[in-house]
Amino acid sequence: MGSFSLMHWLVFGVIAILVLGGGRFSSMMGDVAKGIKQFKKGMAEDDEMPSAGTSTREPGRIEAQKAAEPAFDRDGNRVRDDR
Repeated sequence: MGSFSLMHWLVFGVIAILVLGGGRFSSMMGDVAKGIKQFKKGMAEDDEMPSAGTSTREPGRIEAQKAAEPAFDRDGNRVRDDR
């Protein structure tokens, strides 16, 4: 008790297709497939190690961005011109 047999799942699937329509159901399954592909691609990119010579940084290290240069000095004089 409490578990569904294969026949129950087939009936449920047929009713779901009838209620949602074939086009909507197939588009939802296509979106699920795209999501799975993107997930697998992301996992594969994480596993790849950089080739020798392309980078000398330590793996797992986050590089910070350079601090922005100020546009004005303490006295209010313009230091750089961004116009």
